[in-house]
Amino acid sequence: MDYLDYVQMTKGQRFVYKLKSFFTGIPKAIVKFFKAIGYFIKKFFIGIGTFFKNYGSRFAKGDAGTKLSYIIMGAGNIMHGQIVKGLIFLAAEAGYILFLINFGLHYLTRIYTSDLVLLDSKPDKVTGFYKFGTGAVGKEVAIVQKTMNGESVTNAATADDSNKILLFFILTIIVTIAFLAVYIANTKSAYATQQIRAEGKKPVGFIDELKSFLDDRFHITLLTLPVLLLIVFTVMPILFTILMAFTNYDKEHLSPLKLYQWVGLKNFADVFYADAKKSATFGRILVWTLIWAFFATFTNYIFGIIVALMINKKGIKFKAFWRTMFVLTAAVPQFVTLLVMRLLLDDKSGALNSAMGTSFPFLTDWANVTVIVVNMWIGIPFTMLITSGLLMNIPEDLYESARIDGANAVQQFTKITFPYIFFVTTPYLITTFVGNINNFNVIFFLTGGGPEDPTRYSNSAGKTDLLVTWLYKLTVDQSNYRLAAVIGILVFVVCAIGSLITFNMSKASKNEEEFS
Repeated sequence: MDYLDYVQMTKGQRFVYKLKSFFTGIPKAIVKFFKAIGYFIKKFFIGIGTFFKNYGSRFAKGDAGTKLSYIIMGAGNIMHGQIVKGLIFLAAEAGYILFLINFGLHYLTRIYTSDLVLLDSKPDKVTGFYKFGTGAVGKEVAIVQKTMNGESVTNAATADDSNKILLFFILTIIVTIAFLAVYIANTKSAYATQQIRAEGKKPVGFIDELKSFLDDRFHITLLTLPVLLLIVFTVMPILFTILMAFTNYDKEHLSPLKLYQWVGLKNFADVFYADAKKSATFGRILVWTLIWAFFATFTNYIFGIIVALMINKKGIKFKAFWRTMFVLTAAVPQFVTLLVMRLLLDDKSGALNSAMGTSFPFLTDWANVTVIVVNMWIGIPFTMLITSGLLMNIPEDLYESARIDGANAVQQFTKITFPYIFFVTTPYLITTFVGNINNFNVIFFLTGGGPEDPTRYSNSAGKTDLLVTWLYKLTVDQSNYRLAAVIGILVFVVCAIGSLITFNMSKASKNEEEFS
């Protein structure tokens, strides 16, 4: 459809056309997304091929020092005059070898067994306790009798158990990847210094190289600590959760009371089709989670814009006062507001029902509607503040031109105000939607996920539970870590794919440089 056909449409036809374009664009966006993944995979393997090609080329063209650095790290730098740098590479290699011998190999070999346990971890015939044998540090672990839920267990505080093996396996892999990066840097550095020598120049000294980390390589200095913290506190827990999803770690296999094993894709199969109750529960909670996220996002967004327009309208007095009043609701800690609302709306003893002399089921039969309405009270002020700032930055000339052309207030809003607000706030809208998928506080503090639904799996999820609150109950209340890990992975996949597709369909992504 060309522009002339579009402008000749009525308002209703334009709305239908835009709605149709949006939904027909979703499959295209999904195809584009998977094409991008395919392109990334293709580029990844091409990059690997290029890497090995360059790796072999450096070895083939290298002199004796460069070739030797492929076995003894730092040899090339030392032979080419960069002694301190070469010794640092050599120390890194020696440290990694010692790390593997004294720590890493122990966990790398244990991870491939069917049980995530040590070789001698079998119940003692006399005591019935688990013996964990000799630990990685070479110390024999003493068995201390304790009682957990009426069962005798071992004190494995200093022993290897399934969790420790899994965690230290991940740590070993991360250290190995870091070492490989240093190893490749060593070969590149050796070949680079060889070329500098061949040109008759002197390689950069160690002091000058250190100074470069405060100059042209200062970004490396700034990012090193944040990246290390990101790996320790984000990457490692994510990898641990992913691996846990392929085990049978639950209340029947609590380590070290009992040791868990690899089960492959069984947990994922249970969630999707193998276990009828689990899959039905997951499906219902997923549908409600998406419904909740949609209404929780767009009710706050639309009403926040309306409130901002009302406050910023010309002729409205005490604008600062009205903004302050709305900000106060955001200033109160969210959990306090939610707990007060819970007391206010309780079906039997709530203040609202007591005042009306009724027992309206706010938190039972109408719980799904209640959480959406209460969330509006919490979320509208944030949208109002963002929108107020945007409204103040829309050029007044646009409105003057529109009025001269005969546009009324509604037309000014639909043609100028809302398109501008929507263009700027699209990323915020997407992140808010994702945040509402993981909005733990509103559901947990207001309804606790209730009312209960005995038809759901293990009676673990109520009618207002989101995937994130169900995950919490599975871990804290039922110790079903394997199912919780699967739910966590699926939530991540849904949020990531949905966010990428939606953002790439928006004008904020297609026309980043300007608003039109």
